[in-house]
Amino acid sequence: MRFDNKVAIITGSGRGIGRATAELLAAEGAAVVVNGRSAHEVEAVAAAIRERGGRAAALVADIGQVETAEQLVALAVRDFSGVDVLVNNAAVFKTHDFTQDSFAEWMKVLEVNLLGAVRLAKTAAAWMVQNRRAGRIVNVSSVHGFLAENRSSHYDVSKGGLDQLTRTLAVELAPHGILVNGVSPGFVDTAMSVVNGVNELESESFREIYVKRRRIPLARAAQPEEIARVIAFLAGPENTYITGQSIVVDGGLSITF
Repeated sequence: MRFDNKVAIITGSGRGIGRATAELLAAEGAAVVVNGRSAHEVEAVAAAIRERGGRAAALVADIGQVETAEQLVALAVRDFSGVDVLVNNAAVFKTHDFTQDSFAEWMKVLEVNLLGAVRLAKTAAAWMVQNRRAGRIVNVSSVHGFLAENRSSHYDVSKGGLDQLTRTLAVELAPHGILVNGVSPGFVDTAMSVVNGVNELESESFREIYVKRRRIPLARAAQPEEIARVIAFLAGPENTYITGQSIVVDGGLSITF
């Protein structure tokens, strides 16, 4: 299998894209470190992987906290003897008014979406370099990283920063055989589609603009598994020459802007 004898850390893997990625990599042979803030969700994913004969460890922790990066890498090394794949997937999103939102709210988003990814990439890459492990890092970004959306400036900025992190680390880590790439989804059918208690994908405006008028040419949101398959390719042995890229997986949404 593609990920036999590989160890993967996946943040935000209690649900959505992260869960789909954890389950796919585990099914393909990887030992997986599952992470998220909900103990119920994280333990459920790890248990489901083990029930199918896979290997999984769980760490309930907020990637926005400074100590979490060290804890995740330490757990991977302790339980599975290393780390080969890092998927920075954890993210938070909410709409806001730029002129009214506090700086503290900005920092909450940046700590999880960008700085948490920086800390974990730094910690994991340092281990890979020291142990001569030619690993893979995949950052889950968004079309918000290069398209501006009203009332989402802190999310957009965090994802734009994550895209630049992908490019910068790809250059710096290439001499060590470490490939760094990103995935930029558009609309995905996950819990993050629920904003202020409303599922955006079920709204009349979404159906009218993105489906009926085909602002998304494929006329639907992605399923988490569709994003996970792209992540698995970038993190897997078939990818030997792609680095520093963010693959857009949005059903054609961004080409209609």
